[in-house]
Amino acid sequence: MMSYFLALCKSHPGAVLARYRDLRAEGLLCDVFLEVSGKEFPAHKSLLACSSDYFRAMFKDYTRESKASVVRLQAVSATGLQHVLDFIYSSWLSLSLDALEDTLEAASYLQVTEAVALCSQYIVNNLGLENCCFCANVAFKFCLPDAILATDKYLVNNIWKLLEQEVGIMELLELNFKSLLTVVASDDISKVKELSLLRLVVKWVKHEKTRLVYTSRLLEHIRFGLVPLEELRDFYSRPEVLLTGTIKNSIIQAINYHSFAFRQPLVQDKSSTLRNQKPWIMLVGGGTAHEGLVKKVLAFDVYNHKWRATAPLPVKVQNHCICAVGNFLYVLGGETPSPSHDDAKSVAMPVSNAVHRYDPRSDQWMEVMGMLESRAQFSCCAVENSIVAVGGRADAKSFHSSVEIYDLSRNRWAKTRDLPHKMHGHASAVHNNIIYITGGKYMDQVNTSKDVYSFNMLKGDWKKQAPMSIARFGHQMATVKETIFTFLGIYEPFCDIEKFDPLLNQWTRLRPLIFDRFCYGLVVVEETVLLLGGRKWQDAQEVATPNVVGYDTENDYWEDICKLPCPLYGLKSAVLQLSDRATEDEKNLKRV
Repeated sequence: MMSYFLALCKSHPGAVLARYRDLRAEGLLCDVFLEVSGKEFPAHKSLLACSSDYFRAMFKDYTRESKASVVRLQAVSATGLQHVLDFIYSSWLSLSLDALEDTLEAASYLQVTEAVALCSQYIVNNLGLENCCFCANVAFKFCLPDAILATDKYLVNNIWKLLEQEVGIMELLELNFKSLLTVVASDDISKVKELSLLRLVVKWVKHEKTRLVYTSRLLEHIRFGLVPLEELRDFYSRPEVLLTGTIKNSIIQAINYHSFAFRQPLVQDKSSTLRNQKPWIMLVGGGTAHEGLVKKVLAFDVYNHKWRATAPLPVKVQNHCICAVGNFLYVLGGETPSPSHDDAKSVAMPVSNAVHRYDPRSDQWMEVMGMLESRAQFSCCAVENSIVAVGGRADAKSFHSSVEIYDLSRNRWAKTRDLPHKMHGHASAVHNNIIYITGGKYMDQVNTSKDVYSFNMLKGDWKKQAPMSIARFGHQMATVKETIFTFLGIYEPFCDIEKFDPLLNQWTRLRPLIFDRFCYGLVVVEETVLLLGGRKWQDAQEVATPNVVGYDTENDYWEDICKLPCPLYGLKSAVLQLSDRATEDEKNLKRV
C-alpha cells in the first residue's frame, strides 16, 4: 500500500482574498456592480455568493440578477455596503459608533453573518455611560442576543450613574421599551431609590405619545412600598399618566403599608422588598475606649469584606438586646446615659424600656411601643411574629423574673409566664419555636448559673433542661440547624464552648476559642458563627478588640476573619438584608 498525507497551507486563504482585493482594485474580472444611491461598487459574484446567503440566492442561474451587470440595492446605505464589501474582501471590518447602524443594516440585510457577529462583539466590548443606551437600542433593533444581554446588564449595574447626570437621563428617555422593562423589573439594581425609577418611567412614557400603551407594563414592576408615603399619595391623587385599576390597587396597598408602620414586618412582599439586597451584619450599640458609648451603626458585608455606616441610633446604649423580624431591626432596652452624664463611664446609667426599630428601606429609625419593664442585661428573641423579652435587671439591685411578648400586629406588649427565678446576664436562643435560656445570675445567689430552661409559648410553661458543664454570665447563644451553641461570657477563666442537642437533652464540649473575649457581638452566617469585637484581657487590663473571628460549626474550627474599623465593645449584632447605597455611605464610614 502506498502511504499518503494531507498538508495544510495556512497562508492560502489569505492569499486568495488578497488576490481578489487586487483584482477588485484593478477592475479585473469584476462581473457585477452593486449600486446604492447612485454610487457603484465593483465586485465578483463568486466571492459575494461565497460570503453571503443573500447573494448566493441572488446569483442562481435562473435569476435575473445572475445575468445583470448592475444590481441595485435599496435597503442599505453606501457607507454600510462599503464596510461589508471591505470585510468580504479582507476579513477586516471597520467599526465605529457613528457607522455601526449602517454597517449592521447592510450586514443583516445581505446576510453576512460573520460581520453581524463582529458588530455584536464590538458593542459588548465598548459599552460606556455615554453610549450604553444607544448600544442597547441598536442591539434590540437588530436582534443581537449577546449584545442585548450585555447592554441590559450594563444598564442595570450603572443606571444609578445615568440618573445622576442630566445627559444620562436624556439618554434613558430614548431607551427602547424592552431594555427599560428589563431594568425596572430587575432585582439587582443598586444605589437607586425607587422614587427615581418611578419618575423615570413616567418621563419615559410621556416622552412620546406612542409609549402610553406601555405604562401599566412598566409600572407593575415599580415597588411602591419603597416609595415615600407623601410621594405615593401625590402620585395617586394627581397622576401624570393614566393608571389602571391594578396599578391603583398596588398604590393603595403601599399607602396602607406605610400608614400602619408597626405592622410592616408582618406584611412584607415584593413591593416592599429591597432590590440588590445582600446580607449585612449590623453592629449596634456599645462603644469605644476613646469615645465611650456611641450612636453610630456599622454594617459589614461578610462576603466582600466591605464596611459602611447606616443611620445612627437615636440613643447611646449598652447591655441592650436586638433582633430582626421581617428584615427590620429592633433594639430593646439597655442602659442609656442620662443627659447630665452622657458617657460610658457613668457609674450607674438609667435602664430603659424603649424599643427602636430600624428600616433598611428608608435607612431610618422609629420608636415603637416600649416594654412594660425597663430591662438591661436581659435576653430577647423572635418567635414567629412576636418578640420575647426575658428577665434582666431594672437597676443595679433589682432583677426581673418577668417575661413579656411584643405583638407586632398590635404594637403592644403583654406579660406571660414568669421565669422560675429572678435573673440577669443569661442568654437565649430559639429552636423549633421553643425558647432556651442558659446561665446568668439569680437575685438570691452570688455565683453564676449552669441552669438551662426552655419555654414553649403554646403551653406557656418553663421546663428545666440538662445543665451546662460551665457556669456562664454575659455569654451568648446561637442556633445552627438542629444544634444550640453557647459561647464565652464575662470573666470566664477558660475559653471553652459547648453545644446542646435539644432532642437528646445533652451537652458536648467543643474546641475552645484561642483568645478570650466578652461583651462582643454574635451572628450566624450560613453555618459559621462570627464573634465581632468585644473586650479581652491584656496586661491585666480590659481592652477593646477590633478582631472578628469565625467558628465553623460543621468542622469545630476557629479562624480569624478580619478587623472592625475600630475596636468596639458592648455591641449587639444581627443580620439584615441591605441594598447598596450611593457614595454618601462610604463618606460616612470615613468619619467613623
